[in-house]
Amino acid sequence: MATDVIAVLNDLTEASKDGEREYHKAAEATLDRQLKLLFSSRANDCTRAARELQDLVRGLGGKPENHGSMSGALHRGWLGMKTLVSGRSDEAILAECERGEDSAEQHYRMALGADLPADVRQVVERQYRSVRENQERIRALHSQHMPH
Repeated sequence: MATDVIAVLNDLTEASKDGEREYHKAAEATLDRQLKLLFSSRANDCTRAARELQDLVRGLGGKPENHGSMSGALHRGWLGMKTLVSGRSDEAILAECERGEDSAEQHYRMALGADLPADVRQVVERQYRSVRENQERIRALHSQHMPH
């Protein structure tokens, strides 16, 4: 069972690392000061989440994941290309951040479907709530920045 739990936690770590890098890219790409601050703050949240997950993996005797996923790397590359082509539009950046939050939410939902020890489940549930709050916040901002 510990191996399965470690695999679940490492998957969430990859998703958190993907989010961290995506939000750093978004902060670099936007010219809007408020969005820059929001994206930087969200990147820091993802960093903290990944560290917490890595600590849980170590506590279970596993080797924590230190990188994002391959699909996350491809997505970041696409985000960079899209913002370049779209003239760094905040609407395009927010759309990509929304897609990233949707992906993170799916990873957490899958993790919560696994058989997790109570202490691990508590951490995953708390992080899931944070992902959901950010997902809603990014979605609302994206709607505000969409052309009318």
